This record gives sequence, C-alpha cells and structure tokens, in this order.
Amino acid sequence: MRKLHGLARAAVTGSILLSACAEGQAGASGNAASLTSLPQGSDVVELDPANFTTEIDNPYWPMTPGTRWTYQETDESGDEVVATVTVSSETKETASGIVAVVVRDSVTLNGELIEDTFDWYAQDTEGNIWYLGENTAEFEASEITTTAGSFEAGDDGAQAGIIMPANPQDGMRYRQEYYAGEAEDNGEILSTDEQAEVPLGHFTDVLLTKDTITIEPDVLEYKLYAPEIGPVLVLGVSGGAAREELIAFETIDAEAARLAGTTPLGQDYP
Repeated sequence: MRKLHGLARAAVTGSILLSACAEGQAGASGNAASLTSLPQGSDVVELDPANFTTEIDNPYWPMTPGTRWTYQETDESGDEVVATVTVSSETKETASGIVAVVVRDSVTLNGELIEDTFDWYAQDTEGNIWYLGENTAEFEASEITTTAGSFEAGDDGAQAGIIMPANPQDGMRYRQEYYAGEAEDNGEILSTDEQAEVPLGHFTDVLLTKDTITIEPDVLEYKLYAPEIGPVLVLGVSGGAAREELIAFETIDAEAARLAGTTPLGQDYP
C-alpha cells in the first residue's frame, strides 16, 4: 500500500465525533484542546454524509481538481522511483455513503509502472480531511501481481480515518485508515513550525507528522506538509529508509484531470 502517506507503506455517532474533532482543534481560539478526540485504532465511526464535501481546502493539503504533485526517490540500490499524485475531477460514492474526490497515485521504478492507486478523500464541515479507502494494484512487467490493500470505508468492517486535522496541534494522534490486517495506519502531529528543503524549493511554517503502521511496527516515517502546497517531503527512518522529495507542483487541464480519475488501472496518464 502506498498512498502518499508513505513510500514504504469506542463507537461514536457522526455528530458527536465531529463535535469532538472541533473541540480537539480549538486551540487557535484559546479553548482547551483534547488530543484524544480524533478516531483511534479500530474505533467505529458513524459519519453523516451530509457533513462532507469534495471541495477540500484544508491549507496543509488543498486538493483542487487538476492539481498534480510529482515526487522522486532514489533507493539504496540507486534505482529511481517517481510518484505522481493527481487530484481528478471525478468523484465516488463510497460504501459509507460519503461522496469522495478521486485522487490517483501512480508509482514508476526506472520508468516502469509498479503501482497504481485510486484514493478517496472528503472533507468534513470542520475542515478535517478524511481518507475513505483505495483501489490499488501492483505491477510487474505490466501485469497486475496483487490488489491487496484495497478497501472501502463502510464495507467489510473498514473504517474511515483522518489524513489531516482541521487545526493541527502538537501532540494530536489519530487513525489514518483501518481495515483489519490490511490497512492500519496512524498519524501524530509533532510540530507546525518546521522547514523543509526539496528540489522544488525551501518551505517554512511546515507541518511535521510521525506516521506508523500498527501491523508493521518496524515502519516509521516523518512527513512534512507545506501550507497551500501539501506534502513536500517524506523521510523513512525505519523499515525501509528513503527520502521522497517534491520535484514538481502544477495544474493540469480539465480533460487530463477527468481522465486521471477514470483511466483503468495499468494505464499511464494521458
């Protein structure tokens, strides 16, 4: 599983959960912050689709249709991995009833497609970005070798998770996704006052997260998000160390944005 949360890899009602999220992120207005109100582990969340939108404008990861990020990594063997993440203009109604924007994440190794994923994101009324699942496939010699890791929130016990809180504060911990035994990722806000240097440039006021995987306890990554850009740098520090850097940030045309969400798995971008 490789969405851009990594190159490696108590039941509540929707209204109560969203209220708790708002309380947990109210530090900017001076209210006491609860750092345990975001979904954790296998917590069951019942979300009201009416509280969600596909217009994602969270400043730490705005997802305007047509936005494209390109990342580069050179692994320990010297091979070049390139990941292209594109916000399509397509949407999908997930099993949870929430309509999500389709974001395509394609990975090539030395120019050959090795993974192709359609991720589904939506933003709630408080500004939290939720992750609702993925349709993913891995390839070898242009042939699909596995679709393991694919899941959809609301189906077979899979639960949605938070990818980016509305008002991140140091110490916040949250589940990013949950599908038992397949997708159990977690995030923690470490700082909102960092800086990062990547081929695209130097960024300040950067958000730093610590990302772990419950079912892969040896994996640890740090991710840095620049305001109004999104993820700019991923640092793998355990379980496959790597440095994934943003090398391009652009807007593609409307037709390319549409095709990014509809092209079958296994085909390159037009």
